[in-house]
Amino acid sequence: MTDNFSLRFGAVCGVLLALSIGVPGAVEAFTGETAATSLVIGLGTAFGAPAVVALHGRQAHASGRFGAFAYAVNVLGLGLFTGVAFALNVVIFFQDRVAPVTSVVLKVASLVFVLGTVLFGVSMVRAKVFPAVPAWGYGIGFTVLAVFAALPDTPWSALAHVACAVVLIWLSAALWPLA
Repeated sequence: MTDNFSLRFGAVCGVLLALSIGVPGAVEAFTGETAATSLVIGLGTAFGAPAVVALHGRQAHASGRFGAFAYAVNVLGLGLFTGVAFALNVVIFFQDRVAPVTSVVLKVASLVFVLGTVLFGVSMVRAKVFPAVPAWGYGIGFTVLAVFAALPDTPWSALAHVACAVVLIWLSAALWPLA
């Protein structure tokens, strides 16, 4: 079990990540992607790792070896996807085209993120430490978000951002009372 400070810090980071994903996503539903919304999303991804560390710390006792493996893959994928999200929203947003090798690297990093997200979502569902809806929402929502990251922005991608924000806030709230 993780100490109280780590759980609270992870919960705060989860909420900050949720806001950095959800608020720009909601705005983009009406305005389309802008430099400001891209910047917020790109920089907000830095809060992902502490949030996932706290989530795993809270469920580690119940998730066993599979949970530890899922957490490891998720952290690796999250680290890669943090770079992808930063690149897509802060660098590539301002470019006319992307080099083919960059495109391949972004796709591979996104695939690792999807694999880690699905595994960690399954470990949360199996451990039954967190409420079922956000546990399922984590695995499904962030997988959908990663798929949408590779596609042109639509109102559906904005909705995925907002849905992921709701899931993160719910999971973060579930961490807080236990801290």
